[in-house]
Amino acid sequence: MSIKQLLQEADAIQVGITTSDWREAIALAASPLVKGGYLQPSYPEAVIANTLTHGAYYVFDEGIAIPHARPESGVLKDCFSLVVLTHPISFQGSEKADIVILFGARDSNAHIEEGIRAIVTLLDDEQTLVRLRHASSAAEVIDIL
Repeated sequence: MSIKQLLQEADAIQVGITTSDWREAIALAASPLVKGGYLQPSYPEAVIANTLTHGAYYVFDEGIAIPHARPESGVLKDCFSLVVLTHPISFQGSEKADIVILFGARDSNAHIEEGIRAIVTLLDDEQTLVRLRHASSAAEVIDIL
């Protein structure tokens, strides 16, 4: 299943979100996935703990953050969530990001290989990033993807 299909199935696209707190951004990104039964409530806590321990290694120069934790941290089903922030924020001292893609994968090979590869491929196009940043609804994001 593609990222687009997983996002639609989980109803996990949020645009125009304002926060200055990276912990809140992670909690917001995880919220529809926890509510939909894709992640256990412990998963966003594990992502935050992982960030505090290892830093925000998941923030890329393009202003994209891909926070995640290990499969055993509460992944019930493979899933993605997309949050477009109104203003970029720093995750634990990182470069700033305004596109947050939280994901959970049930096994560590998929977690590393498929998840990150799919995201990077999807967002490798600068025009796609510009359009995502200007999207005003989840439906518009789906059209872009």
